[in-house]
Amino acid sequence: MPANVLFVCIGNAGRSQMAQALYECTGGEARSAGTRPEAEVHPPVVEVMREVGIDLDGRQPHKLSREDVEWADLVVTMGCGDACPVLPGKRYLDWNLPDPAGMPVEAVRGTRDEIARLVSELPD
Repeated sequence: MPANVLFVCIGNAGRSQMAQALYECTGGEARSAGTRPEAEVHPPVVEVMREVGIDLDGRQPHKLSREDVEWADLVVTMGCGDACPVLPGKRYLDWNLPDPAGMPVEAVRGTRDEIARLVSELPD
């Protein structure tokens, strides 16, 4: 697995938070950020992560910075489009995942499971 992975979405309150936590469970170093961070991690996201033994309590959405991108070996974007900075020499992947904001818990659970699958398939 890549050494440092940055997961980026719009609000840093759902997809990227789940991806960071799931990647950290594999022993990897990760950060997450959003182009327009929200005030808190979505409660259904906290709930579905707790179901798999991961506690997101206390995590705060973080605004994406150039330093985050510079730190990363791999940047995984999830719906932030042109708002995500692209730096030469960095590897990028884009995961087309629905934003869990406002979704019922069942749908958020499905997004969590898809993120877990994608994290398990990250390239070296």
